[in-house]
Amino acid sequence: MIYPKFLSKGDTIGVPSPSSGAYDEPHCNKYKNSRRKLEEMGYKVEWSKNVFISDKCRSADGETRGKEFTDMMTNPDIDFIMCSSGGEFIDEALPYIDFENIAKNPKWVQGFSDPQGILFPLTTKYDIATLYGLNFGDYGTEPYGRDVEDNLQIITGNIIKQDNYEMFENEHIKSITGLEPYNYTDKVVWKNLNRDKVDVTGRIIGGNLDVILELCGTRFDGTANFIERYKDDGIIWYLENCELGKEDLIRAMWKLNEMGYFKYTKAIIFGRNGNDKESYLGYTYETALKDSAIAKLDIPIVYDIDVSHKGPSMTIINGAIANVKSENGKGSISFELR
Repeated sequence: MIYPKFLSKGDTIGVPSPSSGAYDEPHCNKYKNSRRKLEEMGYKVEWSKNVFISDKCRSADGETRGKEFTDMMTNPDIDFIMCSSGGEFIDEALPYIDFENIAKNPKWVQGFSDPQGILFPLTTKYDIATLYGLNFGDYGTEPYGRDVEDNLQIITGNIIKQDNYEMFENEHIKSITGLEPYNYTDKVVWKNLNRDKVDVTGRIIGGNLDVILELCGTRFDGTANFIERYKDDGIIWYLENCELGKEDLIRAMWKLNEMGYFKYTKAIIFGRNGNDKESYLGYTYETALKDSAIAKLDIPIVYDIDVSHKGPSMTIINGAIANVKSENGKGSISFELR
């Protein structure tokens, strides 16, 4: 596994928009504040030319977005990549990203939600560790939450253990300035499906389930070879769902299991469900997991962890060796880079 150079003071953070850009004034404010705060910390920031554009959730056409991302990745004056935001249509940019050229001079790429479409092939096909953490705009909040503080520690090379957060945002509030922190409403409780205590170590991979389902079986999916390369470590999957309903989740687990994704898997951990719409069959998150194909795998399953569209969200180092612990509603994730 290739671990790129971590961020140092004086380095330049490239901010591409391979999915959407800022789509309203609060988001523009957030981006500007992110830049100000990172520059005050001693970093340089280089935006893409489309960072303040969002037309139907696209910062530009797919070809422009793909080439723009490639240019930033291959620019020797840019040291670290932090995607500007999520979105809906990153798949349109993937055919225009020169992954082979990028792999010759790897650097860290960080993003959350739709940028999963780039992170997943970089790690599964090219053995380049990536960061499923924050988007650039998340650095614009006032004040910072522990998720931003933890992320900053990790991207600068201090690979800390992340303990569960205390509260999460179960109910979004309308953004007025763009700088608002999370609206903490509910207590964080990690839940074990079939074990009282979970303490498992393996090589971690995963991210946004919605995007993984789109990539599954395409030329951007390197899962089969990835899990064979690292079968001796065992695999820990982490999956967070933005838009899928409970019935969708059951079908998704069937598909990934049939595709062989869960071969050599030692545990699967799930973030808080982003979609709370009522199941027409009466499923809850727990009963949907119990009724899915993974329930027959006889491995630890943990859900409602702090990797979710209902923030705050931990930073996951795709491709690293991870230790996951969960007991009595508490949990932690730590990493080893080997």
